[in-house]
Amino acid sequence: MTPTTSVGSLAAADLFSLKGKVAVVTGGGTGIGLMIARGFADNGAKTYIGSRRKDVVEKAAKEYQVSEAGGQLVAIQLDVTDKTSIRNAASEINLADGKVDILVNNAGQVGPRTAFLGDPQAPQNSSAAALGDALFDAESFEGWADLYQVNVSSVFFATLGFLGLLEKATKSAEGCTASVINVGSISGVIKLSQNHFAYNSSKAAVHHLTKLMSTEFALKGFPIRVNAIAPGPVPSEMAGAGLDDIDAQVDQIALGLQPLPAKRAGRDTDMASVALYLASNAGSYVNGQVIVVDGGYIATNPSTV
Repeated sequence: MTPTTSVGSLAAADLFSLKGKVAVVTGGGTGIGLMIARGFADNGAKTYIGSRRKDVVEKAAKEYQVSEAGGQLVAIQLDVTDKTSIRNAASEINLADGKVDILVNNAGQVGPRTAFLGDPQAPQNSSAAALGDALFDAESFEGWADLYQVNVSSVFFATLGFLGLLEKATKSAEGCTASVINVGSISGVIKLSQNHFAYNSSKAAVHHLTKLMSTEFALKGFPIRVNAIAPGPVPSEMAGAGLDDIDAQVDQIALGLQPLPAKRAGRDTDMASVALYLASNAGSYVNGQVIVVDGGYIATNPSTV
């Protein structure tokens, strides 16, 4: 049997290198966004970390030491729910670099919670009528609309705002394609509300939006890959716990029917490595996928995949 001919180096340093790449990570000042941004910078990328809270990303950028691979973190004002802010950020990066190789749509929030859903003894769960009235009164159209604006609409508009710069990156690097990575959640594939119907349905929307964009761009011949990551419990402002706390409380935070098989929360290495794979040459044949990184959560709990 004739061996397959390789078209490049199989060394990890070459497969996963981001030297010369320009990345943008929304919500990049804390949590998963910062984990991914640091992973990119550690592997050579000039990484813009955007937030409407400029002080947060400025602090993160200041604390980061330029990596041996030459990567850096650069703070940028970016409110992904505001078209003008998206346009301004894209213009600033265009002037400085003329391209964007990687866009990570990470910004998001939890939204309305209804804790009584997870308590079988709660009076709100005593009958269908009681539950219907309780949820009807506890939540609002405005709350759902606000959450979808941050978690879903922002992914759509931020991607469109940087689309031209993503195409420029592909054209400037032969054999490479620009990469959009959307940060979804296991909450978007699990068939439990986890006490927040709005958040879980919004993350499912992010996953499907990922597939819609990857297909539309491919059919139109745009050399831009779109994938998503669906993380399990990870230390962040959204999770409301640091690493030590979340490891001890991981099952209470995950709200599954079964304990998390990994018996721990996700780490920065877990988040950065899968994003690095999708962003680099290593993942250049991957498009339109949702990659679950959850410590086995959906292996023991009902999900849609």
